[in-house]
Formats: sequence, C-alpha cells, structure tokens
Amino acid sequence: MNRQAIRRLFADVRAGKTSPDEAVERLRHLPFEDLGFAKVDHHRTLRAGMPEVVFGAGKTPAQVMSIFKRLAQHGTNVLATRATEEQFSSVQQVVPQAKYESVARAIVLRRDGKRYGKGLITVVSAGTSDIPVAEEAAVTVEVMGSAVKRIYDVGVAGIHRLLAHAPLISKSRVVIVCAGMEGALPSVVGGLVGVPVIAVPTSIGYGAAFQGLAALLGMMNSCASNVSVVNIDNGFGAGYVASLINRL
Repeated sequence: MNRQAIRRLFADVRAGKTSPDEAVERLRHLPFEDLGFAKVDHHRTLRAGMPEVVFGAGKTPAQVMSIFKRLAQHGTNVLATRATEEQFSSVQQVVPQAKYESVARAIVLRRDGKRYGKGLITVVSAGTSDIPVAEEAAVTVEVMGSAVKRIYDVGVAGIHRLLAHAPLISKSRVVIVCAGMEGALPSVVGGLVGVPVIAVPTSIGYGAAFQGLAALLGMMNSCASNVSVVNIDNGFGAGYVASLINRL
C-alpha cells in the first residue's frame, strides 16, 4: 500500500465508503521497509501494540544504527536488546537522544511517557548475578508503558529476604522472576501470589546447571499453577508478555 493508496483509503473513510475499523484493519498489513539486509516492520504497533524491537546480537553497528534510525523516524519508543557499546555509539550519531542501559545491554529511545498498563509489574531476581537478565525485563516493561518495581537478590538461600517484600509483591498484577542455579524461586513466588508469574531461567550456575538448562527444567516442572516459563536468559520475552498481560 503506497501513499496514494493510503490517501484513497482515508478519502473512502471521509466519504463513508469505508468504516474507521475497516481502515485500521487494512493499515495493520501495510508493507515493510526493505533495507536490503533487513525488512523493517513499521506497523507492528498497530498489530501487536509495540514497535518492532531490534535484536542486536549478530548485527554490525552499522546495521543496528540503520534499523534504529528508521524506527525512530516514526515517533515511537524504540528498543534494541543485546546491544553493545559499539552499536550504541553508532546509533547515537544519528539518534542523539538514545540512551544506553549498560546493565540490561539495551539501547532505548523514550518518547512516549504514557502508562498503558493497568497495574504494577514486579521484577524479582534470585541473585545479583541474575540482575542483567532482570534489567532487560524491567527496561522492556518500562518502554512498553507499565510501572515496574525491582526486587533483587532475594533467592531461596535466604528466603526471609523475599518474605520481607511480600506486601509489595502481593500488589503486583504480574511478577517476573529471574533465577539460575536450580531455579526454585519462581515456585516460591507463585505460592505467595494469585497473579501470573513469568519465570526466567538464567545461565548462572556451576557445571551441572548446564548454562541454565537445570533452572529451565525446574521451572517447567513447577507445582505452582500460575507459573509460566520463557527461554533461558530471555528477559525481553518475559517483559514483553508481562506488559501485554498488564494491558488487558
């Protein structure tokens, strides 16, 4: 659908030939922008409620810069995950307002400060070593317009640390729990609250943790019925799903 077709569509709406709902539905499927090495989906917000997110790993600084620049031209928040400082330096040359969240390894352009979520999302980490994954989740939640609280280093080895924050956790609409080692913390949190708990296994642990596989399997076998699980180290996925739930 080119510009001329879009003008005809809006003319049809004004003339009463097409309803606004029908127009929005057609706009949902507008074509992407082909950069050769990437096809940038500018209309994902209409379909999914969030602009396309740039996955930085495996991309050159020039590629991340080009995609980020194109997304930024559409006036929305922009997020690039698993990004390096070198990639951020390239982005900052063309989008100087962009910020680098070093712990989360994310490049963020915040323009829309609106709150789209209806409640609070709490991000919990079992240990300090899990914070980078937890921060990726928290930054994603913030970019998607939900309020977020962070509770870090409250693993099951000292369960009283978690219980001290029980009143705050109980006020959450969604809880994200990041843990490595044996991955027990999400089950504990799930037993304390009556809301969705999104478990994120991290690749933290000694040899038999198998880079997060032990935590992943433990979380998938949780006896807490409100626990669901995303992939190892996938803080972004947890933050994205939690934000969608919070918008319902």
